[in-house]
Order: sequence, then C-alpha cells, then structure tokens
Amino acid sequence: MKLSVAIPESALSDESLKIDKTRKISILARACAIFKIDTIYVYQDDGNYKQDGNLMVMILKYLETPQFLRRRLFPKMNDLKFAGVLQPLKIPSHITPANSKKIVKGDVREGIVVSVKGKKFVDVGINQLIQFYGKTGMGKRITVQFKEGYPKLSVKEIEKSEVPSYWGYTVKERANLYSILSEWKGSVIITSRKGKTATKDQLSKYTKTDQPVLVAFGSPEKGIHEILGGKMKNVQNAKSLNFFPNQATETVRLEEALLGTLAIINAQSTS
Repeated sequence: MKLSVAIPESALSDESLKIDKTRKISILARACAIFKIDTIYVYQDDGNYKQDGNLMVMILKYLETPQFLRRRLFPKMNDLKFAGVLQPLKIPSHITPANSKKIVKGDVREGIVVSVKGKKFVDVGINQLIQFYGKTGMGKRITVQFKEGYPKLSVKEIEKSEVPSYWGYTVKERANLYSILSEWKGSVIITSRKGKTATKDQLSKYTKTDQPVLVAFGSPEKGIHEILGGKMKNVQNAKSLNFFPNQATETVRLEEALLGTLAIINAQSTS
C-alpha cells in the first residue's frame, strides 16, 4: 500500500518559538519515515501561516536529505537555525558506508552531480567521485544504482520508485486541501471526530488494495469538514474516520494524530 499524508501550514500554530516549531517538524518527519510515507502534502489553510509553511517544507526536505548532501543543497539560513535539535531519520537512503571497498553491484545511493575539469561526476558520499554520463544537470540531487562494484564503480541514474526498499518521502506544496483531494487518484481517508470509528473492517478496504491512499489531517483550529465547507460533498472516494474515539483530551495535536493514525493503519495492513 502506497500511503501519503496531507497536513496544513497551520500545523505549527500552537507553538510560539521557532525551536519548538522545529522540534515538532522533526516529530512529524520521524512519524512519516517510520510508516514509509510516500508524499507529504503541505497545504495552505485560512490564516497567515505562510512563514510556518515555508519552515515546515524546508525542514522536512532537509531531514529527508542524506547528511553528506546537506551542506551542498542547503546553504546557511535562518530556518535551519535550530537544526541541532532535529532527530535523524536513519532511513535506508541515509545508512550508507563511506568506504568504497564495501560497494557491490546493485547498491543504491543518493548523490549530487558535480563538475570537475568540464566532466560530470557524482558524489555519493564515499572517498572518491564517480564519472556520470546522465543528463541531469550540475548541482542536482539524483538516485543512482551501481552497475559495477569496487574497484570499477560505475553508476546509472534510476527513479526513486525503482528502489526495492523505502527510500524516503517527497514533499509537495499545494494552495489548498481541496486541490489535493480533487486531483488524487486513489482512496482518501479524512481524519475527523465526526467520522465513523476506524474499525478493522473499515480499514481493510484501504489496506487490502493496491490503490494509493491519502490520509488528510485538519489544523489545530479547524477540522477538515470546516476547512472544506460546502466542497466536502464534491470529494470523491473519501471516507471520514475517527481514529481516537472517546478521547479524554479536548483536542488531539497533529503530531499525536499523525503517529497514532499511521500506527493503526500499519497494524491493520500487516495483520
């Protein structure tokens, strides 16, 4: 099952300090990585949250990037002021030995295209550059697979979807939630207190299919029904489900809702 999530720009509005916003984004990223999220959609909702949205997109992308590539792809900036509090994802694309002698045919790496004396090379975080004959331009991040291991070390560019293991999430920005839902080719789960309780039978419709599934989350101030308003009835293939029936707290924070909801879906998909 290919799973994606939609979260609002206002997700950080219940935190006032940038360091706390940064910590919260780190929790969201970890939850998405744990449960192999394919795409994180960050959508605009009512209010002036563009700055928070930019911060969230930046840090989500930063965390998904292997450590050795970050200095090349992310210059020093204020949004990364508190990067020291971020927890590493440690997903397969990050856990790669730096010793070139350990590389074998078929290994997959993330890299960046660089130029040396007019020739293209790719830096994949080992102690040598590898000549690259692909079309991708200089300074661009790519996924490569080794056609030959040590000592010859030749590579070809591949799509992330071709990697057999989980290789990280993609981050996309959207103008509003309705645009995501109306364009989505697959099933939609709308998380809501107004929805039916998320039972095993309800979730089996999603976990036992090859269709991609999008899980949409509301904001700290508004649920999805309030965000969509009258457009709710136009959303196709969507089901409102309550993953926290009989909750004792007035609200469930987004980081709690994300982790709890994805854990429940994951448990059903593996049962």
